[in-house]
Amino acid sequence: MKTFISAYIRPAIVITLLLTVLTGFIYPGIVTGLAQLIFPYQANGSLHYVNGKLIGSDLIGQYWTSARYMHGRPSATLSDDGSKAQPYNAANSSASNLGPTNAALIKSVAQRVADLKKENPNAPRGPVPVDLVTTSASGLDPDISIAAALYQVPRIAKARGLSQSVVRQLVMDHVQGRFLFIFGEPYINVLELNLVLDSIK
Repeated sequence: MKTFISAYIRPAIVITLLLTVLTGFIYPGIVTGLAQLIFPYQANGSLHYVNGKLIGSDLIGQYWTSARYMHGRPSATLSDDGSKAQPYNAANSSASNLGPTNAALIKSVAQRVADLKKENPNAPRGPVPVDLVTTSASGLDPDISIAAALYQVPRIAKARGLSQSVVRQLVMDHVQGRFLFIFGEPYINVLELNLVLDSIK
């Protein structure tokens, strides 16, 4: 019995303790320290503050409704108990899980298209940008395509008393490129652009 304990139980306990200390304390501590040193903005949630007040994060979309602001993708997230719609509820990230031929999805997209055109009567002609009428997989998407941003320029310019060329230039000045220059598509972070709009007028 003593031989069994010294041969198997004791090494198992020692290894467990060593790995707990290494992977539970030392490694996370080193990674956290390096992140705070090298990437403090990202490591702390990519948060934006205005006059000391937390406004939001680059990583989580918000429900913008005013005509003065750039609007993000629709959100399919629900309240925490799942009983009602609650756009951009970060505590209950989810998609609608409706397939492209689902009648309910087709109806909701058609309604969003109608609402979008009503909200943006002077928008550029052509197809409605798909990301303005469909929800993302997370329901929390903070970014939109360049086409989606440009589609909203006339409404924002009118609401803020700015020329369309000024707002359009702001959009193009805040295009973020592909990750590592090859992954994904160029995009606009909605929160960042809205903060810039507020800083102007």
